[in-house]
Amino acid sequence: MRVVLAEDSLLLREGLVRLLDEAGASVVAAVGDGEALAAAVAEHRPDVAVVDVRMPPSFTDEGLRAALTVRRETPGTAILVLSQYVEESYALDLLTGGGGVGYLLKDRVAKLADLSDALARVVEGGTVLDPEVVSALFAQRRRHDPRGGLSPREREVLGLMAEGRTNTAIGRALVVSQGAVEKHISSIFAKLGLPPSGDDHRRVMAVLTWLGV
Repeated sequence: MRVVLAEDSLLLREGLVRLLDEAGASVVAAVGDGEALAAAVAEHRPDVAVVDVRMPPSFTDEGLRAALTVRRETPGTAILVLSQYVEESYALDLLTGGGGVGYLLKDRVAKLADLSDALARVVEGGTVLDPEVVSALFAQRRRHDPRGGLSPREREVLGLMAEGRTNTAIGRALVVSQGAVEKHISSIFAKLGLPPSGDDHRRVMAVLTWLGV
């Protein structure tokens, strides 16, 4: 798996290069700002771009805006955001392009296996969201569109789906049977108006539909 990394802190950048290497990835370029990220992706055509949110010159949202540029100019490149912050509006914009995107908080990537799994899932076209990111996006969605179609349990299931959990993992987290999980997911699909199609695609679309993207 080929990776372009964007992180403004030299020490963190070097640490992430080593961590990504241990996770089985090959870092083909490591840069310190959004403009360099877009250029490196265009040059190297990696499988995934790993991006920090706050980079020069203003240290606000340059990383996410650069990620949006990558999705627009180099389609097919997966994006994994690793940040200390949840930027709600740009996170929603990033999800607009569909799957192949992840948003994890640095402090919560506690295990190398978690990073490896997240990289693999976004490269395969999946969506991986940190639970705190899910909570923030759900809260924003409820503020702007107070639809009450999903039950509290269905929202729990959908939140775990957004984290990329399998049906088995969802059942284990909620202490319910896999059959019950499947019924909740079928109900979610129906309430969100998602017709039958490939199951993985519908899972992504369910999360994106609820988030309003």
